[in-house]
Amino acid sequence: MEMSYSQFLSMPQEIGLLLVFLLVFIYDTFMPERTQRHLPVFTVIMMAFYTIYCFCMPQLASDTAFGGMFETNPATWVMKNILNVGAVLVLLQAVKWTNSDFVSVRRGEFYELTLLTLFGMFLMISARHFLLFVIGLETASLPIAALAAFEKRHYESHEAAAKYIFTAIFSSAIFLLGISFVYGMSGTLYFKDIADAISGEHSALLIASLAFVIAGVGFKLSLVPFHLWTADVYQGAPTAVTSYLSVISKGAAAFSFLVIMVQVFGAAYNEVWEWMLYAVIVLTITLGNLFAMRQRNLKRFLAFSSISQAGYIMLGVIAVNVMGMSSMMYYVLVYIFSNLAAFGVIAAIERQTGRVTMDDYNGLFKTNPWLAFTMMLAMFSLGGIPPFAGFFSKFFIFVGACHQGSVAIYVLVLIALVNTIISLYYYLLVVKAMFLRQDDCVIPTIKSHWSERAGLILCVLGIIFIGLVSCIYAYINGSVNAINTMFEAFK
Repeated sequence: MEMSYSQFLSMPQEIGLLLVFLLVFIYDTFMPERTQRHLPVFTVIMMAFYTIYCFCMPQLASDTAFGGMFETNPATWVMKNILNVGAVLVLLQAVKWTNSDFVSVRRGEFYELTLLTLFGMFLMISARHFLLFVIGLETASLPIAALAAFEKRHYESHEAAAKYIFTAIFSSAIFLLGISFVYGMSGTLYFKDIADAISGEHSALLIASLAFVIAGVGFKLSLVPFHLWTADVYQGAPTAVTSYLSVISKGAAAFSFLVIMVQVFGAAYNEVWEWMLYAVIVLTITLGNLFAMRQRNLKRFLAFSSISQAGYIMLGVIAVNVMGMSSMMYYVLVYIFSNLAAFGVIAAIERQTGRVTMDDYNGLFKTNPWLAFTMMLAMFSLGGIPPFAGFFSKFFIFVGACHQGSVAIYVLVLIALVNTIISLYYYLLVVKAMFLRQDDCVIPTIKSHWSERAGLILCVLGIIFIGLVSCIYAYINGSVNAINTMFEAFK
């Protein structure tokens, strides 16, 4: 195959992100010390301009590069734009934290590592060859371990990084073992060629390889039983890193998981991996909810909440249709605004008071009504209470799953609906603590930084308006319809 540099024109979003990375790196390396405090704002502005440019730029038609290893199409384009929105919000909320006395000496590393992980996720989304997918997976995973250990003074931060890196290593090893089995059966690592080679084969080796692949990607998604690292890492890592890990990483992994299962193992759906995922989804949603009820630390609380939310996201994968893919992407967008609103409140309070337990939030409305109101909207949206965006995201994900039409999927959606009612209980515990508890609030009135307020305002606007503006879902659905051929294996 002849190498042509014109192939890089097929990856404009990746090239644009690398340009942002280089500008941040140059600023951090060469700008004088007195201007270094402006690096966080510079990064946010560059990333915001890049995100706006990607939304305004006309979408490219489906295109491939590097012999078919990399593919750009309307769905991947929209998914990367959604991740860009989340990244901008995370970077905006982290401005004050990165300028704090202890973190400021390494502020450049935070932004460079964060942008590098986002680049890895872009490669995962567009990979159509397992070698490129693994490169993207490791690029997205390994820098997060460094980010988790960012606060060197805290033992919990070291512990979180160690647990994350060891779990990431073992999950990658399991994933590669599954890929080796697939390669043994097919003799190729291209998604399409693998699908052609294993079509009609339902051997024990295929079942084992699928189990290993699901385990490897399930780590990134925090699916049960691959979730045990989540609570400890979320609690120990800096809150800015935790918020990034909870939404951006999860969204990229969910989309990549759908692509792999459909394009590689689509022909084996009914006989092999359908029932595997049914069991994983039920366990993920149910155990995530049950453990969330027991948590008093809010970061651990949101960790188990995110495990449960991953189960709902997987309903879009199990639907294996265009509507399921659209609803999954819409769910990720809504989840970004809802979860980052909650983490933004936690970060603002933790930065000034160090308090992160639910009991500390008793009577919060008396001293910080704006923060309490924002957290309430986040809990309502995560719980799926109308008319907030979370209700519409759950509605679309359930409809997309039911669109498949089997009796088993109806039972699965019913279980998910029952779990939604259970989740309302623990989400409303936070609202009860803030508004109904009569205790004197131990958290004083807080004047949050302008960047934290801006991030929370954007999240609140997203929670309120995204669910009501149906054109956003139509935009996503239209992009996915453009690649309808992906699901031909199920017709």
